[in-house]
Amino acid sequence: MAAILGMGNPLLDISAEVKQETFDKYGLLPGNAILAEDKHQPLFAELSAKPDVVYVAGGATQNSIRVAQWMSQTPGMTAYMGCVGDDAFGKQLEAACKKDGVDSRYLVDKSTPTGTCAVTILAKERSLTTNLGAANNYKESHLKENMAVLKAAKIVYSAGFFITVSPPSMEMASQEMLKSGGTYCLNLAAPFICQVPPFRAVIEKLLPCVDFLFGNETEAQAYAEAVGWDSTDVEFIATRLSLVPMAGSKAPRKVVITQGADPTVVAIKGHVTKYPVLKLAAEKIVDTNGAGDAFVGGFLAALAKGKDIESCCKAGSYSASVVIQHSGCTYPAKPDYTI
Repeated sequence: MAAILGMGNPLLDISAEVKQETFDKYGLLPGNAILAEDKHQPLFAELSAKPDVVYVAGGATQNSIRVAQWMSQTPGMTAYMGCVGDDAFGKQLEAACKKDGVDSRYLVDKSTPTGTCAVTILAKERSLTTNLGAANNYKESHLKENMAVLKAAKIVYSAGFFITVSPPSMEMASQEMLKSGGTYCLNLAAPFICQVPPFRAVIEKLLPCVDFLFGNETEAQAYAEAVGWDSTDVEFIATRLSLVPMAGSKAPRKVVITQGADPTVVAIKGHVTKYPVLKLAAEKIVDTNGAGDAFVGGFLAALAKGKDIESCCKAGSYSASVVIQHSGCTYPAKPDYTI
């Protein structure tokens, strides 16, 4: 059984380069991620009609799990759960997982199409607009049916996006890790997850069981603003998040905040360490779609092999540096890296 289990929203990325007017027309921001509203619906057709459009397996958690599998180069290391439609897009996601060696345990919703994400790329920066589709219909009953996979996992990971879909599944997984002594990992994922009170309430409820909390500087700042900490200092925010008490006899939480090309901030028990990232020449960067997901994937692959925080950050930095040299969350057949 898989050592690393991901639970999240499986999406097919519809990715293309756009001009500033597309960002203006749809109110998009570079580096941001939002759920699509009615006004965004024409965007999906516009991207699909572009000659340079690329369809890539996506969804934040699924990206991280595929990268973890790729980085570990160990068959059967990872498993993934989420909900897809009974359609070509769903089959494409399943094929991508199978090709990468991920044990995909999809719940298939026969009445709703597979979720899609419009990846608009402007000056190499991505903005994500998501139609959740079937991904929104994941039920904890499916997790109960696959309880053996959860019980066998040493590490469970979800991006915060899953909070909009199935908080009961996340609670069940975090409690199972608390009981088994496994590691529960959560990603803040996007500013709106931190800003919308019912979503933030789920983060706060889960935090005592969260062993590793991931995010980037924008998400950390959005969280601090939402809870009234009156600071944009990433190290201060990471420190405060690391000091939220843990449940049971869990070891102190590790808060891992990436900052693009700047060093990664890790806070443990109020103590901050910074880890450098691999610097890439600007001309080597294709787009930033999947960079944060890839960092987590490399980090988790190293963590599953018992590596220390520095080694985990190095592995994460390597996998992110590879992914940003490709369109979407894609990578060569094998990593040039041994964990």
